[in-house]
Amino acid sequence: MSGPTLTRRAALGTGAALLAAPRLAAAQGRRVLKFVPQADLAVLDPVFTTAAVTTNHSAMVFDYLYGLDAKFRPHPQMVAGHTVENDGLTWTMTLREGLKFHDGEPVRARDCVASIKRWGNRDMYGQEVIARADEISAPDDRTIRFRLKKPFPGLHAALGKNGASVCPMMPERLAATEATRQVTEMVGSGPYRFLADERMAGARAAYARFEGYLPRPDGTASRTAGPKVAHFDRVEWTIIPDQATAASALLAGEVDWLEVTNNDLAPLLKRNRGLNVHVVDDLFSTIMRFNWLQPPFDKPAIRRAILGAVSQEDFMTAAYGTDPAAWEIGVGYFTSDSPMASKVGLEALTSRRDLAKVKRELQAAGYAGERVVVLQADDYPSLKGLAEVTADLLKQVGMNVEVQNGDWGTISTRRANRGPLDKGGWSVFVTGLGNTIDPGGHLGLRANGARAWFGWPDSPKLEELRQDWITAPDPVAQAALCAEMQRQAFQDVPYIPLGEYRTLTAHKSDLSGFAPGAPLFYGVRRG
Repeated sequence: MSGPTLTRRAALGTGAALLAAPRLAAAQGRRVLKFVPQADLAVLDPVFTTAAVTTNHSAMVFDYLYGLDAKFRPHPQMVAGHTVENDGLTWTMTLREGLKFHDGEPVRARDCVASIKRWGNRDMYGQEVIARADEISAPDDRTIRFRLKKPFPGLHAALGKNGASVCPMMPERLAATEATRQVTEMVGSGPYRFLADERMAGARAAYARFEGYLPRPDGTASRTAGPKVAHFDRVEWTIIPDQATAASALLAGEVDWLEVTNNDLAPLLKRNRGLNVHVVDDLFSTIMRFNWLQPPFDKPAIRRAILGAVSQEDFMTAAYGTDPAAWEIGVGYFTSDSPMASKVGLEALTSRRDLAKVKRELQAAGYAGERVVVLQADDYPSLKGLAEVTADLLKQVGMNVEVQNGDWGTISTRRANRGPLDKGGWSVFVTGLGNTIDPGGHLGLRANGARAWFGWPDSPKLEELRQDWITAPDPVAQAALCAEMQRQAFQDVPYIPLGEYRTLTAHKSDLSGFAPGAPLFYGVRRG
C-alpha cells in the first residue's frame, strides 16, 4: 500500500481492531455524521480552555441558559424566561420543565448556580458576573436568582456568550471542581452524549444523540438560540491533521464534512459535484500574543516597536492563501463588520513598513538580545503559517528567536505557563480569536493582570474603559468607548491584530442546515 493510503486509514481508524469494536459495528446502517475537526480534541472541559475545538465539542454535550442568534442577540435557552426587578438589581430566571442530564438526573437550579460560579472564576465575562453579584442562589429547583450590586443589563448576554469560554451547565458534583482543574467526565444536558469509552486521543471522538433532550419548543433555530434538533443518531470526529489527507478522505466518501480546508485544495474539491466548498459567514481574528510577564515583551516600548514591522497581508497569505475573499486586512481590535469597529490608531499597522526603523526602536527601548520563544503548532496548518511568519519577522528585526514546536494540544496547554523561558515559559504565540465583536467577551482585550487571558496584560485604563462600556446607555456611546479602547490598545499592545479570516469548509452536498460561524451539529441534516 502507498504511504498516503496508510496515513488516511490510520487517521480514520479503520484498522481491524477498530472495525471489530462492538459499538462501531452496531452503528452500521444508522444515521451517522463523520466530521473532521480543525485540530485534535486535546482538552474536553470548555471552562478550562479557550480552544475553539473544545468550544465546538461543548456545544454538543452541554446546553446553556441563553443562546445567541445570528446577530449575537441573547434569547432564553434552558430558561423559560426571566424577570428583572428592583431597578435592575434582581434577576429571576426560571428553568424549563423536563430538563435532564445525560446521567438521567434532572437539571436543578443549584447545578446551574455551581456551573455559573465555576465559569465565573475562569472566564473574563464570567468574572464580571461574579464581581457584580451580591448573591447567586437557587431558591428552589427551577429558580436561579441574581442579586446585583449595580445594574448589569447584559447579564443574559454574558451567560449565553458565544466563542471561547462558554458557560456550560453541568451537574453540581462536577461544577464543584476548581476552575483551575480540568473536568474530564463529560455529563451535560445537550443534544449529544459524549462516548468516553470510544475516545482515542489524537484519532477519534464520538457522540450519540441524547434521547432525553428536549429542544426548546419556541423560537427560531439560529446559532445557539432556538430549538436544537439533533438529526443524526451518531456523530464521529476523526482527527486528520494533514489537510490533503482530509481532502482525500472526503473525496473518497470516508468522511462527510471538513471543518476547514485550504484554498490550494478548493479547486480539486469543487470539481466533485457531490461536494460543497464555501467560506463560512463569520470573520475570525488572528493575533500575535505577547507575554507581559517575561522579558523582552514586559516592556511596552518593545511591544509597540513590533507594530511597525507587521504586514497583515503577509500573515493572511501565509495562513489562508492568496485569495483576498478569504480574509480582511487593515483591521484593528474589533471585528471589522462589527458596530464597534474603528479606524482609530490603525496607522500603526497600515503606514509604510520600515524594518530598519523597527530595529532602531527596539534598541532604544532596551532590547538587549534576550531570547524570544515563539510557540508553533505544527499540526494546525493556519497557525503554523502564522507562527512561521512571526518567527521570521522577529529575526529580521534583530531579535534572538527560538521556535519551539509541538502539537496544538500541547501548545494550547503550555500557554498557561507563567514561568521564565528556562522553566517552560514562552514569549509569543499566535492564534485565532472568535467573539471580538465587542469588549464583552473579547479575551484579548481583558487586561486585569494575573486574571487576564494567557499573556496576562495589565492595563488599568483598558479595564476602566471596558467597565464604562458595560454600563454605557446606548450603542453610540459604546462605539465611542470602543474607539478609545482601540487607541489605548495600540499604546499598551496586549497583542497585535494580524488580520481576519473566513474559514473555508467543505462537505457532502446532501448535507444542509449549517449554522453561521463555528460548526454546530444540531440542525445539520442529510437530504
